[in-house]
Amino acid sequence: MEQPLETVALYALKLAYEPEGSSPLLRDDPAMGDYQREVFALLVRQGDVGTIQLKVNQCLEVALHALGGAHTVMGRELHTLSTAFAGAQTLEQLAEPLAHLTRYLKDIQ
Repeated sequence: MEQPLETVALYALKLAYEPEGSSPLLRDDPAMGDYQREVFALLVRQGDVGTIQLKVNQCLEVALHALGGAHTVMGRELHTLSTAFAGAQTLEQLAEPLAHLTRYLKDIQ
């Protein structure tokens, strides 16, 4: 689960911090410091769903802002997917919304 969490964070931050023509945002970039796989691995081992959701939501908020907010077509879809992710109560329930977020963010890159 750690890799998809890191991937969602990376794709979300890429939307905001990687404008066309700039250097790519990579996993070892300082912007990814709090969102690296090791950080998520620790949270998953602890079963800390709330903190996982908080960290991912921070990235999704940045991406939502980059898309023009929840009133745009792409922003509305991201908001819907984010809401489903935020509604999960267990690690198992995070899996499906996380997969949807990963695919969506990858598609809109």
